[in-house]
Amino acid sequence: MQEKRLRVLVTGATGLVGAAVVEALLRRGHDVLPATRDTAHALRRWPGRRAIAADFTFDVEPAAWLPRLVGVDAVVNAVGIFREHGGETFRSMHETAPKALFEACAMARVRRVVQISALGADLRAETGFHRSKRVADQALLALPLEGCVVRPSVVFAPDGASTQLFLGWASLPWLPLPDEGEQRIQPLHLDDLAEAVAALVEGDTVPHVLDAVGPAALSLRAYLGALRAQLGLPVTRTVQVPGHWLNSGARLLQRGARHGFATDTLRMLARWNAGDAEAITALLGRPPRDVTHFIAPEHARTLLTFARLHWLLPLLRLSIAIVWLGAGLVTLGPYPIADSLALLPREGLPSVLARGALHTVAAVDILLGLSMLWPPPRWLLKLQAAVIVAYTVVLGIAVPALWLHPLAPLLKNLPILAGLALLHELHDRDLRATR
Repeated sequence: MQEKRLRVLVTGATGLVGAAVVEALLRRGHDVLPATRDTAHALRRWPGRRAIAADFTFDVEPAAWLPRLVGVDAVVNAVGIFREHGGETFRSMHETAPKALFEACAMARVRRVVQISALGADLRAETGFHRSKRVADQALLALPLEGCVVRPSVVFAPDGASTQLFLGWASLPWLPLPDEGEQRIQPLHLDDLAEAVAALVEGDTVPHVLDAVGPAALSLRAYLGALRAQLGLPVTRTVQVPGHWLNSGARLLQRGARHGFATDTLRMLARWNAGDAEAITALLGRPPRDVTHFIAPEHARTLLTFARLHWLLPLLRLSIAIVWLGAGLVTLGPYPIADSLALLPREGLPSVLARGALHTVAAVDILLGLSMLWPPPRWLLKLQAAVIVAYTVVLGIAVPALWLHPLAPLLKNLPILAGLALLHELHDRDLRATR
């Protein structure tokens, strides 16, 4: 076992896995150089560290990496994206830049390189994520240096997008399951993954490939049940959902760029996401944490709240969208135009202008409804609240009887305003629920 203090460069250092690896290495007393685009974030999180500016969308030549590798003993590449977005493509983030980094490591005689890949990045890879990861994996193992490819299964991390998806899924009143939930996975806790990577950096020798998996494989149904039990929820009914329904829904959601639940997610979930835990058990000197102990009892209530928000916030947003769309479409269609015009203040207003105003109002309603199908920016939530207040004031003055109407059409604006306020304050979490 390596005992001396090592200088380790960690790419993707402010990401979920990268940050955990940095923390694990620091706990072991190593000199860690966090490499990231967001160096300000790195400096705030690890004051006193020397942060390295690195961008995988541009640093695609070995020459760009050589100056950063001076005096470096080991490199951990923890950069990874699940969905392509703008310049962040699988080719640049998973292939071109990592290959340039690995070649530079060989030139600079870096002792060891650890590549964070994924189970499924093999010859049978079906998704762009897996195929691109495999390209970099093979490039690393072909170089004259000590390289290790770490292939995690599903990783449990409370702040992780996939974990929040699983927690939200587990917290539903009924559990919708594709193919009876028999997909096999072998979840690993993030802390164990980080400790395993740190041990690989220190080790005298390393395997070429390490399957980073939990102690035992289990079904998707069992995993969701284990999470549900730790959240303090009772056993609930499951609902079988045809695979083609889920694929259709995933394709629809995928159009909302960067949504975490997409067709590739289902394809990867359908694959065997399990491996042999013997190697990681030996590396850690103990078995990885069992799924039944992923959530500490003192954190269960907080995680349950966040888990429910994962589906309640999109549900609230969708319900407000339906109200806007329904109001606009009904105004233009089924509801009598004459009755709608009667609600407008028409003193001195020509019929043509009145109809134009009515159509404008309906168009605004429809546009606002469409804007709510995916998380809108905060300013648009404020705009909706202002429009509702304006509608309420105008109609309340023009038709005072609406205040006393038994169906309370104006008073019902209050819970909608409260819903918009909630979406405004929890905007960041709503964005996470749709990524």
